Amino acid sequence: MDFIVNLVSYIVPFLVVLTVIVFVHELGHFWVARRCGVRVETFSIGFGPELFGWMDRHGTRWKIAAVPLGGYVKFFGDADATSGSADGETMATMSAADRAVSFHHKSLPQRTAIVAAGPVANFIFAILIYAALFMTVGQSFSPPVVGNVVAGSAAEQAGLQPGDRITSLDGKEILSFTEMRTYVALRAETPIQVGVLRDSQPLTLTVTPARVDVSDGFGGSQRVGQLGVQAAGRIEFIKHGPVSAVTQAVRQIGTEISSTFTYLGRIIGGKESGDQLSGPLGIAKMSGDVAKASWLGLISLMATLSVAIGLINLFPVPMLDGGHLLFYAFEAVRGKPLGERAQEYGFRIGFALVLSLFVFATWNDLNRLPVFNFIAGLFS
Repeated sequence: MDFIVNLVSYIVPFLVVLTVIVFVHELGHFWVARRCGVRVETFSIGFGPELFGWMDRHGTRWKIAAVPLGGYVKFFGDADATSGSADGETMATMSAADRAVSFHHKSLPQRTAIVAAGPVANFIFAILIYAALFMTVGQSFSPPVVGNVVAGSAAEQAGLQPGDRITSLDGKEILSFTEMRTYVALRAETPIQVGVLRDSQPLTLTVTPARVDVSDGFGGSQRVGQLGVQAAGRIEFIKHGPVSAVTQAVRQIGTEISSTFTYLGRIIGGKESGDQLSGPLGIAKMSGDVAKASWLGLISLMATLSVAIGLINLFPVPMLDGGHLLFYAFEAVRGKPLGERAQEYGFRIGFALVLSLFVFATWNDLNRLPVFNFIAGLFS
């Protein structure tokens, strides 16, 4: 019984978060496709055998499938769930009425808009969540003022002092202590030019953050860069009006996207390992832990993951939305689509890349001791 209760406490929040994000993503594709006159045959949450579903008045089959790790929208003219086109003979023998509602017979701008609509919907959804939280609960804020400098830390070695106000990092304006911490966390052992205001006088110091393991707050740990300073004041929650809330939400998403590219760039450059990437087990654990701590935290996590899924889907990997957009870019340059064989090989390579990333991220989860403890704890 304890196992079932523990399992449900993690799986249910994870499935709720993932289902909502996938629904929003696919709804973006669906809505724009319908606006472009495309017939939508299937709207599926999950893959594999259908558990239950229904037909709407437009002939679309809405269904919940057995494997709840994604979803898809299948358009008329698609050969499969990845929106690959049917074979050339089938496409050529379509009637005029069928071509009028076929995804693959739509103009290049229309197909581009339909494919891009999924990730865009994820970004809009995240903006709405963050804006709503900033208007109701407030946005956490602590001024970027140094309250204490840890002895022997990188900050002390660079000459930072209590009372210093951090104004910029590598020329980027810093408005809060959280922004400073986020920027530094991704730059372990990399010199940073720190703009400081001390006694009303501007200074520039060079600080090289130390690489340290810190708690993630949920029983695990993260390896990050750290200056060794503590904030001067307590965290406050500032409520925003609608316009300011949306502005701050967009800024928050911009920070998350920038951080993602910074981390990936450091992996490619050999400055970071990829062992901090999380797969389904890690996300399930995080969802359960956050849900136990606060339902507001779970909503915030949903926004963060929505940005991540939207961004990942824009990567130029065949099989993802970004892969389709890449093919459309080639089509725009060539004046005609890539050949069926080239697209087929592209999708095979894309599938292999996505599967490899999935296995790698899951292996990371299994190699983190807290995840082993998490699995063992389900039986305790």
